[in-house]
Amino acid sequence: MADLSLLQEDLQEEIDGFGVDDYSSESDVIIIPSAVDFVSQDEMLTPLGRLDKYAASENIFNRQMVARSLLDTLKEVSEDERDCIAVLERVSRLADDSEPTVRAELMEQVPHIALFCQENRPSIPYAFSKYLLPIVVRYLADQNNQVRKTSQAALLVLLEQELIERYDVETKVCPVLVELTAPDSHDDVKTEAVAIMCKMATMVGKDITERLILSRFCEMCCDCRTFHVRKVCAANFGDICSVVGQQATEEMLLPRFFQLCSDNVWGVRKACAECFMAVSCATSQEVRRTKLSTLFINLISDPSRWVRQAAFQSLGPFISTFANPSSSGQFFKEEECKNAEDQNIAEEHSNEKNMDSEDVLTHDVQSQTELSFDDDDRDFVKTLETTKEESNTELVHYQNEPVFQPEMMLHCTLSQDPSSETAEANEQSFDHGSITVLPAPTLSFQENTLSEQELYNSFHFWRTPLPEIDIDLELQETAEILDSETQEGKQEVVAQAYPNITMAKRKELEEMIENLEPHMDDPDVKAQVEVLSAALRASGLDPLEEATAGIGKLADCQNELRIKDQLNCKLIQDDTVPSLNNAVENIVESALRYIHSDSDLSTNNSFSPEEEKKSKIQDIVPQALLDQYLSMTDPSRAQTVDTEIAKHCAYSLPGVALALGRQNWHCLKDTYETLASDMQWKVRRTLAFSIHELAVILGDQLTAGDLVPVFNGFLKDLDEVRIGVLKHLHDFLKLLHPDKRREYLYQLQEFLVTDNSRNWRFRAELAEQLILLLDLYSARDIYDYLRPIALSLCSDKVSSVRWISYKLVSDMVKKLYNAPTPTFVVDLMNELVESFCRCPKWSGRQAFVFICQTVIEDDCLPMDQFAEHLLPHLLHLASDRVPNVRVLLAKTLRQTLLEKEYFLICVNSYQEAVEQTIMALQMDNDSDVKYFASVHPASTKIADDAMSTASSTY
Repeated sequence: MADLSLLQEDLQEEIDGFGVDDYSSESDVIIIPSAVDFVSQDEMLTPLGRLDKYAASENIFNRQMVARSLLDTLKEVSEDERDCIAVLERVSRLADDSEPTVRAELMEQVPHIALFCQENRPSIPYAFSKYLLPIVVRYLADQNNQVRKTSQAALLVLLEQELIERYDVETKVCPVLVELTAPDSHDDVKTEAVAIMCKMATMVGKDITERLILSRFCEMCCDCRTFHVRKVCAANFGDICSVVGQQATEEMLLPRFFQLCSDNVWGVRKACAECFMAVSCATSQEVRRTKLSTLFINLISDPSRWVRQAAFQSLGPFISTFANPSSSGQFFKEEECKNAEDQNIAEEHSNEKNMDSEDVLTHDVQSQTELSFDDDDRDFVKTLETTKEESNTELVHYQNEPVFQPEMMLHCTLSQDPSSETAEANEQSFDHGSITVLPAPTLSFQENTLSEQELYNSFHFWRTPLPEIDIDLELQETAEILDSETQEGKQEVVAQAYPNITMAKRKELEEMIENLEPHMDDPDVKAQVEVLSAALRASGLDPLEEATAGIGKLADCQNELRIKDQLNCKLIQDDTVPSLNNAVENIVESALRYIHSDSDLSTNNSFSPEEEKKSKIQDIVPQALLDQYLSMTDPSRAQTVDTEIAKHCAYSLPGVALALGRQNWHCLKDTYETLASDMQWKVRRTLAFSIHELAVILGDQLTAGDLVPVFNGFLKDLDEVRIGVLKHLHDFLKLLHPDKRREYLYQLQEFLVTDNSRNWRFRAELAEQLILLLDLYSARDIYDYLRPIALSLCSDKVSSVRWISYKLVSDMVKKLYNAPTPTFVVDLMNELVESFCRCPKWSGRQAFVFICQTVIEDDCLPMDQFAEHLLPHLLHLASDRVPNVRVLLAKTLRQTLLEKEYFLICVNSYQEAVEQTIMALQMDNDSDVKYFASVHPASTKIADDAMSTASSTY
C-alpha cells in the first residue's frame, strides 16, 4: 500500500501539470477524468469563469491560452458592458504575470483587442485608453527583451491604424519615451526608445514631433555614452527631417548631421550616407549646393570602405535631388500628358510643312541667282558652320544638302537700283547656328512683273538664263578690261583674306594629314582628315588654284550679269573678308590643337582630354559630385569600393539624367554606353528596366540617336535583360517616330524564342505588351505582324499564357473591326475557324470556345456579325467527342451568349439554332454537360466552383 500511495502521489503531480485539479479514488484503481469530462466542465462555466479558472492556473501554457483567447472572450460578452469591463480588468491582472512568454503573448493580442474596442466604443467607452494603453507603455521598459520588442511593434501598429487618441499620444506615450531616453537609462532601452521616437514621428505629425520629440532627438545625436544611440539617430535622420520641414532642418538638425557625418565610429558615418538623399530633400537648393555637396564629398573619400560603399550607393539619389523643372524640361501636368503624343504628331506635321515651304523658297533663290559650287567648297562651308563663325555666311537647305550663298561677296537684286531695305532684311533673317531661308528674293519677286509660269519653268529653275547679246567690239574690249582687273585682284583678295596664317601652321596641317592617310579605313580618322583638309584649303594652300577658281567664278558671273543689264551686281569686301579671315583662323587653330593634344592614333578621339572634360561641365549639379558619379564605371572602383558599384550607377542614372536635363545629356552619354556594354548582366538588366523612363526624360531626338541603338542591343541580350525591355516595350515604342516604330514589327517574333523554353512568364508578358501595342500600329501592320504571334500564343503549352492570349485575340478582333478595311477582321475570323475550331486536338477546339466567350463578354463585335461569322462554327462543337469541349460550350451558351439582348429581345434566325443546341446538350451523356446546359452556373456557389473547375480541365 505504501508503494501504491507513492504511485498515486506521482500521478497526482503529473495530472496537476496538465491542469487537472482533482481526481477520485475509492479503491486501489486510479480514476483519471477523460477529455470529455473536461469539456463538459468548461461548458458549464461562463466565459468569465473559464477566464478566471485558467488565468489562476499554475501551468504556463494555460495562462498563455488565456492571453490568446482574450479576443474571443470579448466577442462572447460584447452584449454586456459590465462583462466587457470585467474582461479588460482581467487583462490588467494578467499583464502582471511573472512569465515573460505570457506577457509577450498578451502584447501580440493587444492590437486586435484595441481594434475590437474601437469598433464597439458605444458599449466600451474609453476602454483602450484606460486598460490597454498603460500596459503597452509600461512594457516598453520591461526587463525582458522579447516583451519590449513585442510592445514596440504593438505600439507602432496602434499608431499606424490611428487607434490611439492624439491626447493620449501627447500625455501618455511621448513622456514615457522621453523618460526612457534620459542619460541614466539603460543603453538598450535608450536605443530602442530613440528608434520608436523616430518611427512614430512620421505618424504623429509635425506639431507633436517639434514640441515633444525634436529637442530630445537632437540631444541623442550628441550622446557620448554609446555609439548605438547615435547610429540609430543617423539611420532615422531623414525621416525626422521630412517631418519637421525645411526651416527646422536647417536651423536645428543640420548642425547635428554634420557632427554625425564626422563621427569617430564608421557605422554612424555609414548610416548618414545611407539617409543623405532624404536629408537633402528637406533643405533648400542653396544649402544643398553649398553645404551638403561638400559634406558628401567627404563621405565619398572616407577612410572606411563601408562608408565609401554606402556613399556611392547614395550618390545618384543625392544628385537627383538637384532636379528642377525649369532646367530638366520635365513638367508634370495631367492635361498636357494626356495629349502629349497628339501634340508631337502635330509638331511633326508642322515641321514637314515648314520644310516644304523652305524648299519652295530655296528653289526661288536658285532660279534667280544660281551660283554652283563643287564638293570641296561645300565641305569648306560645313567646316565654317561647325566652328560657329561670326560672319554672315548664309546657308540654304537645298535638296537636303547645305549650299553656300556668297551673299557676303556678291549682292544681287532684281531692280535697277540697289535696295537698302532688302539688304537689311537679309541681315535680320540670318540666325547663327541654324539654316535660314532668305526673304529678300521673295520680296523682290513680289515686285517683279514675271508671271508664275515664267517664274517656275524648268529653264529658270535649273540654271541661269544665258544672256542674248550681239558680238560687239566694244563689249569685247570691256570684257578684256574686266578680266585683267580680276586677275590683278585675285592675289590681292587671297593675301588680304589670310594674312595671319603662318607657313609653320600650314606645314603642321600637311604633316598631320600625311600621318593619318594610312588609317583612312577608320571612319573616325577619315572624318578627321576631311576636317584638316578643309582647314588647309581654307588657308589657301591646298591648292591655291581652288581658291582663285572660286573667285574666278564670281567674276564670270559678274560679267554675265553686267552684260545682261537686268541684274545689278555689287562687290562687297569691307566687312566680310575679315569675318571670313577670323573663321579660317579658328579652323586652323582648332586643327592645330588636335595635333598637339592627341597624337596617339590608337585612341581615335577627335577631342583632347581637356576638351572631353570640358564637354562634361555643367552648372546644374556641383561638378565634383558629377565627376564622382561618372567615375563609378571605372573598373578600379569595383575593386576598391564595391563589386556592384556599376549596378548602383545604372540604377540611379535616370534620376541623374532628370536632374541634369536633356541639354546636359552629353555629360552622361559615354557613361550610359559604358554601362550598356558592361560584362555583368545585372547592370544591363537594370538599364533595360529603366530605358523607357530615360526616353521620356531625353525626348524624341536624343532617344532616336542615343537610346535606340542600346535598345536594339538589349533585344538580342540574355532573357534576364530582354525581360526588362519587354515589360516596358509599349512605353518605349510609343515615344518613337511612327516610321522608326514600324521597324520593330519584324523583331517581335524573336520574343517567342527564349533561352529556356520553360520560361513561360516571358511569353505571358509578351502577350500583355501586344495588347498595348495594338493602339500603336495600323490595321495592316496588326494583321501582317501581330496576328501570327497572337495565334501562336493561343496554342501555348501553359494555360496562363493562353488565357492572356485569348484577351489579345479578342482585342485584335475589335481593333480590326473598327478599321476602315473590313476584310482584315473577316480574314482573322476565318483563320480562327480553320486553326482552332477545326483543329484535330481538343485543346485547340476548346481554345476556340474560349476566344468566342471573350469576344462576347468584351463586346468586341456586334452580335449580328458574331452570329454570322463565328456562331455557326461554335454551335457545331455541340457534337464534339471530348466532354471538356462540350462543357465549356454549354457554359458559354448559357452564361454568356444568352445574356445578350440580341438573343433575349430580338427575334432572329440564330436564336432557334442556339435553343436547339442547348436542348441537345441537356440530353448529353456526360453529367457535367447536362448540368451546365440545364442550370445557370451563377445561381449557386457550388455551381461557381464547378464552373471554375471545368474551366481549368485542360
